[in-house]
Amino acid sequence: MTAQLDEKVEPIFQEVLARNPGETEFHQAVREVLESLGPVLVKNPEFTHHKIIERICEPERQIIFRVPWQDDKNQVQINRGFRVEFNSALGPYKGGLRFHPSVYLGIIKFLGFEQIFKNSLTGLPIGGGKGGSDFDPKGKSDDEIMRFCQSFMTELYRHLGEYTDVPAGDIGVGGREIGYMFGQYKRITNRYEAGILTGKGLDWGGSLVRTEATGYGAVFFVDEMLKARKDSFEGKVCTVSGSGNVAIYTTEKINQLGGKVVACSDSNGYIYDEKGIDLELVQQLKEVERRRIKDYTGYRKHAKYVAKGNIWEVPCQVAMPSATQNEINGKDAALLVKNGCIAVGEGANMPTTPEGVKVFLEAGIAYGPGKAANAGGVATSALEMQQNASRDSWDFEYTEKRLQQIMKNIHQNCYETALEYGAPGNYVVGANIAGFIKVANAMVAMGVI
Repeated sequence: MTAQLDEKVEPIFQEVLARNPGETEFHQAVREVLESLGPVLVKNPEFTHHKIIERICEPERQIIFRVPWQDDKNQVQINRGFRVEFNSALGPYKGGLRFHPSVYLGIIKFLGFEQIFKNSLTGLPIGGGKGGSDFDPKGKSDDEIMRFCQSFMTELYRHLGEYTDVPAGDIGVGGREIGYMFGQYKRITNRYEAGILTGKGLDWGGSLVRTEATGYGAVFFVDEMLKARKDSFEGKVCTVSGSGNVAIYTTEKINQLGGKVVACSDSNGYIYDEKGIDLELVQQLKEVERRRIKDYTGYRKHAKYVAKGNIWEVPCQVAMPSATQNEINGKDAALLVKNGCIAVGEGANMPTTPEGVKVFLEAGIAYGPGKAANAGGVATSALEMQQNASRDSWDFEYTEKRLQQIMKNIHQNCYETALEYGAPGNYVVGANIAGFIKVANAMVAMGVI
């Protein structure tokens, strides 16, 4: 069951459904934001007059293109590339590129729509966009990935610029892929524009803390939610879904704050280690050797691997979904609450279904939605843009402090906005409204464009 939409908002949502058939993830993301906006329209009637919601739900530009490339057997392969430049009211489009076989227009639009509000919440001058391809990097050689990335950038380059659109990485796009794409951009344009991509290597324009930022940021946000309840991570048993970049650095920061992560996962199953996940081992398996998480038990004999298992069955006090969208459903959420979970911080984008969100909110636990909790990645991308623009490079400690302050500000903004709109402690309402109002005010100021 989902919440009833306000009568002013319902026809707008119906129009979104009609104009974007079959894009279920996009429909879910739009509805989740629209559920919060009824009171905003009452307080700000000019938003209705200027049709801000209708305009914000329609991307400014949608780019779809063919990506032909040759594999190691000299066979020609064809993938589809996307870039949805959703909203530039606050600054150039900013959002990652995802390479995964599940990618289609609806996924990119859902991610881009979420990105508008996430970027708004950071307080930094960046708009919302997202892109990617249905290309699967798994099992591909470095040469194949290079050829694909070069072909992808051969089309995408014409849409980028430090004042126009600045992509970063996402699932399937790490430092290797960013390097290949940046090299191709430089080759085509004959310009060294470090500010057209973020997530770059540290030797050529990247930012310290960018690798850790999404995971660290999610933990900082949950820490602020716990502090608001006179609590902390100290001694808390935690589970973190996924075992990629976000999960690894979520685990690292939880450990630093005194918590203990006992389970992590990949798409094949999860591992449970009651003594606490050996983070160095996970990093070796996933980042260096690119192996599956099940191999963890070959080194830690006491640990347990559950093939095709549900990590949310593991009792915990803090859950950090850090893998992909809709990984926690209503039953999972109910089980987490029943087993003593007091806080959830979304390191992934929209990892909880509407039914799951409803369970968390009704249980009154501290629930940090992705557009607030996982904004650390894009925030540090924007800090990388600042360093590139000023031809500067900051040290790790300074950059991490900037990130921590941004996440603290996001929490405060969400907390105070929820209070103002009669929903104390509801970070979903706080994040949706705070993120929306800033973009809406900018759109009103700029006229009908």
